[in-house]
Parts: sequence; structure tokens; C-alpha cells
Amino acid sequence: MTGVQARNKVIWVLVSNDLTHDQRVLKTCETLEEAGYLPHLVGRLLPDSHPAPTRFPCHRLRLSFHRGPCFYAVLQVRLWWFLMHRVRGCGGIWANDLDTLWPAFSVAKWHRLPLMYDSHELFTEAAGLTGRPLPKKVWEHVEGHLLPKLKVMTTVNASIADVFDQRYGNSRVGRPLVVRNMPRLQKSGSSLPGLGVEELTAMGFKPSGGPMGIIQGAFLDADRGVKEAVEVLEVRPEWELAVVGAGPEWEWALGEMKRFPGRLHVLPKLPYNALCQITIRADWGFSLDKPVHGNYIMSLPNKLFDYIHAGIPVVASPMPEVKRIVEDHETGVLIESHTPRDIASAVELVLSRPKAFWQQQCEEAASQLNWEAEEPVIREVLRRAGFQIFKRVS
Repeated sequence: MTGVQARNKVIWVLVSNDLTHDQRVLKTCETLEEAGYLPHLVGRLLPDSHPAPTRFPCHRLRLSFHRGPCFYAVLQVRLWWFLMHRVRGCGGIWANDLDTLWPAFSVAKWHRLPLMYDSHELFTEAAGLTGRPLPKKVWEHVEGHLLPKLKVMTTVNASIADVFDQRYGNSRVGRPLVVRNMPRLQKSGSSLPGLGVEELTAMGFKPSGGPMGIIQGAFLDADRGVKEAVEVLEVRPEWELAVVGAGPEWEWALGEMKRFPGRLHVLPKLPYNALCQITIRADWGFSLDKPVHGNYIMSLPNKLFDYIHAGIPVVASPMPEVKRIVEDHETGVLIESHTPRDIASAVELVLSRPKAFWQQQCEEAASQLNWEAEEPVIREVLRRAGFQIFKRVS
């Protein structure tokens, strides 16, 4: 392959995070490679960033700000400047989420490149914008200005696709195609590399063997149900809980460990394989988002599919997308309210059935709900967005 040919196959994949825990983006890159492309990732370098867990080339930008308006302003400029000097002659640009779309759109237009946009959430209804009319209006303006000009876009579930369809269905972009964020199927008999028992014990994960739940998330913000999950331990003193992730509610849970010694295990964000090893040790998984933000109401959390692929049932809030999965595949129980007693009652319904039943239900669900089943949509969006379709890179 000549240098020009190789450059034609490069897709610049943009994110605003540090790439460490973004499984959707990493799986997308694998699928782009299957389509014959050479993904190059662009993200951020944070003070606590670990090496990016991928074999694809990574470019991590060091920014002066990590949150707030200054962060987003600097991010737009840095991404734009970075791309303008590197994308000439490449295969195209893949933007993830609204905070990377403006630099991707402007550079793609300047260089006449194909552009693909993947919206991981309903960005304008994010929890961080609730009660903040000015930044919300800014992002609504960005979305309203750019989305109608796109050829095609994807998003993570049907509910969010419906909202975009109502907003922009009459424009060029139409209704987004849906690519749900699901784990890859584990091959029969394969094992996950990662942390062993000794490493987990050294991190403070020492379950006693009693019934244990888990609640996880890369960023456990307010209203994600962590506080309610922890309060269940007050109602059922024989139970344990693992909280894995980061964010305000994770930090709150960290301060509660003295209140529930040996029963509340609070662990930081972990590589995906290590997280899976924690999850399979649990008896149920919590997904307890509250219906207080539009983004939460229409969400389809990654953790839901992580639990299913780990073979454990979910105890979940009855959000429309979550409710559909739980009821259609009978993979858990929906709570009636967010009170600790109602959550505990839902857990008891889960525990009243044998583990083998839930494992069977989850196995059947996982055979349908997996990344391999979603991949054909990515090939279709590449075609619609104007990308060439190559044979797989050898």
C-alpha cells in the first residue's frame, strides 16, 4: 500500500474524553477497520490518564481546562487546529457527541471530506445543562445549525432517534440510524484477561460471600441512583454492594464506607476486562437513573448490557428503553419507586429465582443483544455518508 493509499483509508475519530473507558468508540474503530479503514483516535490527556487501551494510533490533546465553558471553548479550537493540519487526503472524519461536531464539520467542509456523526446521548438534555439556560441555548444553537446539514448520523437508541427525527426529520439528515452500545459476544470457553483475586483484594474488594449487588458507571453523576442503592444496605443488613466508577455520587459512596464496613465496596474506574470480573461476582446489577433529566429518561445505559453479558439480572428504573429490554427478554425486575424498601423488594424478587434461571435468560438475551448484531448499521452509515467501502485491511 502506497503512502497516498494508506492516507485515503485513515478516519480521524474524535472524542472529548481521554479514550481510556470509551468502549463504544473503541468497538467502532474495530468495525471501521473491518470496513477497510485505519482509525486514528483524537482525545484528551488528563492528569490521571492511563495509557489508552487500544492498538489504534492515539493523539491526546493536553488542555488547560477540564470542565466548564472554558474547557469547551478551548476544546473546539484545539480540535479544529489539530485536524486542519492533518486530514488532507484522508478517508474522512468520525465525530462522537455534540462537543466535537463543530470542528469536525468545519474541517470536513473545508477539505471536502466525508463526515459521520455519532450522538451518544441527547446532549442538549444532559444533567449538566439542567437549570442552566445559557449554556443549554448555546448547545441547542450548535445542534440546530449543524445537524440539518449532515448527510446521516447515528445514535444509541430508538427513543433518542425519535427526538432527533421530530427536530430534524424534514431536513437532509432525517431520522438517525440506531447503533446500540452493546458488548461483543464472548466466545464459548474464553476467559477475560484482567485482575485476579489477589489484585482485587489489594484494591479493597473483599466480599464476604453474601448476596451482593453492583452499580457501575464511568461517571456516576447526581440522580443516577447510587445513594438509593447504598441506602438499601440499611434496609437489608445481610447484603453487600459494589460501586465502581467515578463522579459525585461515587465520591459520596466512598465517604459511606465507614458506615457499612465490609459491606460497601467502592472501587475506581477499571479497565473493561477488570470491570467484567467484578460484575460476574455480583448477584444482581442496579440501573437506577431517576426521571429528572431528559437524557436519563431516554437513556439505554451501557451497564444494562454489561450485566446481561455477565449473566446477572438487573434491578432497574422503568425508563422506556430499559423497560423494553428487561420485559422483552425477562432479564430482571423493574422498581416501583426509588425508596430503599421498594428497591429492596425488587431485589428480593430477583433472589427468589435460581441463579440458573437468570443466567439462562441473560445468555439468550446476549445472543441477540451484542455488538456484532449492530455492526451492519455502521457499514450502512459509511455508505450513506459518502465514505468508500474497502475490503478488510490485512
